[in-house]
Amino acid sequence: MNFKNVFRWHYPFLLLLLLVARMASAETLLILGDSLSAGYRMSASTAWPALLNDKWQKKPDVINASISGDTATQGLSRLPALLQQHQPQWVLIELGGNDGLRGFPPQNIEQDLRSIITAVRAAHARPLLMQIRLPANYGRRYNDAFSGIYPKLAQEYGIPLVPFFMEQVYLKPEWMQQDGIHPNPAAQPFIADLMATQLAPLVKHESASNGKISR
Repeated sequence: MNFKNVFRWHYPFLLLLLLVARMASAETLLILGDSLSAGYRMSASTAWPALLNDKWQKKPDVINASISGDTATQGLSRLPALLQQHQPQWVLIELGGNDGLRGFPPQNIEQDLRSIITAVRAAHARPLLMQIRLPANYGRRYNDAFSGIYPKLAQEYGIPLVPFFMEQVYLKPEWMQQDGIHPNPAAQPFIADLMATQLAPLVKHESASNGKISR
């Protein structure tokens, strides 16, 4: 048998297999968020994105690019470098809360989120937009204008609108930090399980809700 000929004929096939394997292993979910995902006042390994990454065994790999205090404008400014570095297949956009808490004009917030969605798509990644809601004491008029940004953009761009995980966390005072805004470490396993259930169908993960994350 002429092994040189065998190798020559099979080389393209082997190259294709390596390429497919590389593409499969490179699947990445980038989380572009603020303190709710960054793990405010806790170690990054305790925050829900890290727990989700462990749960999914990095299939896809969950990259947490969230920074506490980030506004939509700041997230937008960081996005090009993140897209180039990680080349994600999906980007979960969890931004706008700090803008709303500071009373920024809703039209400005909407424009920044629109620019983020456009940049994600231009990088051939799929944007996933999380609904963000503000405390009721910000007034109904502003709250309605702010909350309405997210379903409007999701419908306009035909992208998934992921429910706001904090709406369930707020119901458990023991899961909240003293500031009444941020979840504490005890809430992170619940959030990770909830997000696994919500995100698995969107990133085509094998198990939507198999198993719970224990502390």
